[in-house]
Amino acid sequence: MAKIYGIKNCSTMKKAFDWCEQNQVEYTFHDYKKEGVPRERLVEWCRAVGWKTLVNTKGTTYRKLSPEDQEITTQSKAVALMVANPSLIKRPVVETASGQLLVGFDPALFASFVN
Repeated sequence: MAKIYGIKNCSTMKKAFDWCEQNQVEYTFHDYKKEGVPRERLVEWCRAVGWKTLVNTKGTTYRKLSPEDQEITTQSKAVALMVANPSLIKRPVVETASGQLLVGFDPALFASFVN
């Protein structure tokens, strides 16, 4: 069973949920806007895919950061910002049953990893 991390009302998340429903993929959902993401988990994700993959630099949350905070040059700064601003994490983040990590929604990738 996959575990999907994200924000319930995000349009990309809705696409991911719809895809899972249409393909009978069982999943649990973790709303990181309401529940946050532990620092340790963010560090694990950064090790797996890199912090640049995880930080959503196209969203409103990033644009609202100060110019100094937008200058992310280290993993530790990225993790601290994502802990403080969970909406800064790209979505969805999917932990597959086989232990792989997917960031973002791409139907082809979902089909090859989640099923």
